[in-house]
Amino acid sequence: MPAEFLAISDEVRAAVADGRPVLALESTIFTHGLPRPRNVEVALEAEERVRAAGVVPATIGLVDGVPTVGLSTDEIERLSNDDAVVKVSLRDIPVASAKKLNGGTTVAATAYLATLAGVRVFSTGGLGGVHRGAETTFDESADLGTLATLPLVVVSAGVKSILDIPLTLERLETLNLAVVGYRTTDYPGFYISDSGYDIEYSVDSPEEIARVVAARDALRIASTLLVANPVAADKQLDPAVHDSVLAEALAAAEAAGISGNETTPFLLDFVQRTTGGASLDVNVEVYRGNVALGAQIAVALTA
Repeated sequence: MPAEFLAISDEVRAAVADGRPVLALESTIFTHGLPRPRNVEVALEAEERVRAAGVVPATIGLVDGVPTVGLSTDEIERLSNDDAVVKVSLRDIPVASAKKLNGGTTVAATAYLATLAGVRVFSTGGLGGVHRGAETTFDESADLGTLATLPLVVVSAGVKSILDIPLTLERLETLNLAVVGYRTTDYPGFYISDSGYDIEYSVDSPEEIARVVAARDALRIASTLLVANPVAADKQLDPAVHDSVLAEALAAAEAAGISGNETTPFLLDFVQRTTGGASLDVNVEVYRGNVALGAQIAVALTA
């Protein structure tokens, strides 16, 4: 593929070619998800933790319109501090590419570009899912349909609790997206360890996940294995506080007439402000845990 349409760093390209472990990381967490300068600190810390585990980090984003797998430190810092950086989902990549925009890639875009580069494991914070009221709005994240077509392993802490978790789990089943809990059958709700909904299967180790992937690939099932990795109970947002703040946020959104694309940013901002920033701390803990597990899975897949 011409370099102007997909740039892969020499380090990532060599690791994939040699069969060494590589872990994909998204860029929206530092372009849109965290405030400055914490965004850069979290992004670079994640890369350091991945390297310390013997894995090559492949942070993904768009630089001057070029989809890039394996951003350099300078590129991460540039995207993190660009006021004009755009959020890029899969459908947006060609437009952002033609316009030569800087972009933070969502789960859908990151997963697609990782697959093009031959990277097999991707750690993120939380997945997109089915939004509340989707039975009338049909509002559903592009993450789900995209992951249904890609043979990846994606580690997340479930979907954010502002979404409709039971409907999301139903859609995952319909789309043939297998979900396993890491050492639990309680489906996490991002900020909290247990969303109140159960999943059928748990896995106990990265090696067991690798065996699931081997069976999937042998059977030519080309969909993502979703690994639900709950935040540690002592790091989660207090469940009582979570439930109270979420109810307030949903009521405030309805009163303000917030809908469509404005809903998620409004709710997340409300939760952050109302918890005094505690939700951001949980966000970082979630990401750290998922990056650590993703690195272990990448190693197990190449063992």
